[in-house]
Amino acid sequence: MGSGTLVVIAGPTGVGKTELCLTLAERWGCDVVNCDSRQIYRDLPVGTAAPTAAGQQRARHWFVGTHSLSEDYNAGAYERDAVGLLARLKAEHRPDTPFALLSGGSMMYMDAVCYGLDDIPSVPADTRTSIQHDYAAKGISWLQSEVMRLDPDYWQQVDRHNPQRLIHCLEVTLHTGVPYSAFRRRQRAARPWRTLILGLQRPREELYERINTRVDMMMRNGLEEEARNALGKFPAGLPNSLKTVGYNEMAKFFCGEYTREEAVAMIKQNSRRYAKRQMTWLRAKKDIVWLDARLPEDCLVRQIEDIISNEEYGF
Repeated sequence: MGSGTLVVIAGPTGVGKTELCLTLAERWGCDVVNCDSRQIYRDLPVGTAAPTAAGQQRARHWFVGTHSLSEDYNAGAYERDAVGLLARLKAEHRPDTPFALLSGGSMMYMDAVCYGLDDIPSVPADTRTSIQHDYAAKGISWLQSEVMRLDPDYWQQVDRHNPQRLIHCLEVTLHTGVPYSAFRRRQRAARPWRTLILGLQRPREELYERINTRVDMMMRNGLEEEARNALGKFPAGLPNSLKTVGYNEMAKFFCGEYTREEAVAMIKQNSRRYAKRQMTWLRAKKDIVWLDARLPEDCLVRQIEDIISNEEYGF
């Protein structure tokens, strides 16, 4: 079953990917490769819901807590590193089961491995500086309106609350005179393995309640202290690693813009919005096999192994 197969466990934040991956990794004797762009950073285990020490004892994990918060890591570097790692894992693994599990919530990182990234033109420093200046002066609403105006196709796909994604779109579009979406990949990158993407889903209200409960648990487990320590390392300005849900809201609490209760409420709201954007992104893909995450785990495992055995699925 599954010789030469990479199994991708996709789905929105809070849907239940982590525990399923641990069960499958133990069953198949394979490794788990993280594709969450924030879990790769050290010092953020609570707010990113990174695999616990106990979980990492159950299965070997890669790209969890491996990079410094000050390091400017991106999807291009991840594609290079993860594809190289997966090739090694495939060579080492026994041939009768999937050789690795790829899991995490960062869609660009998942796409980098599954499909390959685009060949995007480089942007000169003056263009980049000009857009950064306008963003600092006019805020994210300006970025959003410009992307919506100049590249409506990308506007339908992008995380609209991620300024780095919006800035990059504007940089390329304004420099080349061509919408950023025109440069996006038309052909899938060749990989020396079969890729099977499984998507976990739950009813929206159930998923949102799980997200709310998880945020409360994060706060009990020390998110406030973790955020204070991480943010305090960068008094001159935050790196991209900390410009994310959980830490953005805690920063506003620490500076007095939010009360603690308001910060927690905003973390929940922004996490729910992020989950909605993740589902929109995933549902646009034609090669995902969807699974009901509410099923008992043993039923899910049997269903997954039946899918893996079916050569009609995957690419």
